[in-house]
Amino acid sequence: MSTISPENALIYIMMTMSAVDRAMSDNELRDIGNIVRTLPAFRNFNEERLIPVARECAAILQEEGGLDAVFGLVKDALPYHLRETGYALAVEIAAADLSVGAEEMRLLQLLRETLDIDKLTAAAIERGARARHMSI
Repeated sequence: MSTISPENALIYIMMTMSAVDRAMSDNELRDIGNIVRTLPAFRNFNEERLIPVARECAAILQEEGGLDAVFGLVKDALPYHLRETGYALAVEIAAADLSVGAEEMRLLQLLRETLDIDKLTAAAIERGARARHMSI
């Protein structure tokens, strides 16, 4: 049995992606809030829990081996049918500031491996995010 809920796992994914480059942008934080408010996966999640859950994730990430611990919790908590959703949310947060750096690319690779996301599915998710974040 998992120690976190699937909703918490999705938030952990987004927070980890936002924090990976050590600069959590306003766009990333805004997008996390919007996702939690609007995505059906969070329908039964109390939005007021977002900040406490984000702090829990940050505390784990600060520990030795924190990233492995977060990814272990995420993998255990997410049912198979939500793993692509988790990856899609990570990609959305990576794309939020319109620049995906090397740290974010590496984290996406680790997340793909952790969640067993195949390359074709990952490419489709990534291309969709690029299309959504294009400007005129």
